[in-house]
Amino acid sequence: MVEQVLMGGATCVQYRNKAADQSLRLLQATEIHRLCQKHNVPLIINDDIDLTLEIDAEGLHVGENDTAVPVAKKYLADDKIIGVSCYNQLDRAVAAQAQGASYVAFGAFFPSVTKSDATQAGIELLQAAKSLIRIPVVAIGGINQHNASILLHSGCFAIAVCQGLFTGDDICVTTREFSRLFNKF
Repeated sequence: MVEQVLMGGATCVQYRNKAADQSLRLLQATEIHRLCQKHNVPLIINDDIDLTLEIDAEGLHVGENDTAVPVAKKYLADDKIIGVSCYNQLDRAVAAQAQGASYVAFGAFFPSVTKSDATQAGIELLQAAKSLIRIPVVAIGGINQHNASILLHSGCFAIAVCQGLFTGDDICVTTREFSRLFNKF
């Protein structure tokens, strides 16, 4: 499935598996990283700095109770990507930017099957972020082909999609359709 996403034009992949044990996570992340490297696409590991270091992934994504950006920067090479979940908190994004984050993510903008208890964020947050955030802003949460355009139009740099990709009939085609949305803005 990940290879189909990559063949469809995904420009970044995040590995997130909170349920698996460490050996399965290592196996999955290693294989996904191999696929990403084959397609010259960065792999971001969610909330696991040790796994990021072990497979030499291109980046780490952290949430509120995860590794702090300054700590991650101490362990990761300067060229590594560090993303921060900011939920619906603009001040958290401003702080992450000041600490050296590579990008910030807001959401969930729509109900999410992947993370049903996610904090809800309003579209106006993206518009407010335009004036304060100079690093890329990513929108997450319940994004599909019907609602992605409003997020892109509101100022986000990228969208993070899971359910909207992996439940489609043809993952590669669905990824291409999402990619085409960026050509409109």
